[in-house]
Amino acid sequence: MVLGLVRAAGSATPYDLKAGVGGSLGYFWEFPHSQLYAAPDKLVERGLLRMEQESGGRRRKSYSGTPAGEAALDAWLADPPTELPEYRIPALLGIFFGADPRAMAEQMLPRHQARMAEYERLMEAGAKMPADAPQGPLQALRAGMLAERAWLDYYEGLLAE
Repeated sequence: MVLGLVRAAGSATPYDLKAGVGGSLGYFWEFPHSQLYAAPDKLVERGLLRMEQESGGRRRKSYSGTPAGEAALDAWLADPPTELPEYRIPALLGIFFGADPRAMAEQMLPRHQARMAEYERLMEAGAKMPADAPQGPLQALRAGMLAERAWLDYYEGLLAE
């Protein structure tokens, strides 16, 4: 993820990485912010990123790709993992162990409605992008919208029972 974000940005500070995750990837790939500050240095140690640090002031670090990092990302993109996801959904765990499904639906439905509204806003913004803009983010957003539609259907069904 870090290599992909750095490639997309050209170079990035840990704060840039955090912002990149928060407004896009964070919707479908949870990544603790603390790791966004630690992971780039580990990638520098492995020769996959290079780091420049300001000599004064806040001494911010900025990371950019190396040929080895570009090759590693390209290799991963050519053969990405295809395992099915592991779901860790606290609401479903609660229902499994006997929580009131209607009460859970009443709590969860507004959250999924808000997330769907956010996805729709992002899709509208994506529709205004140039035709030659990378389509990967929009494809991932479509998948997120389909998943949210399924959750909306599920919780609406619980309320209708």
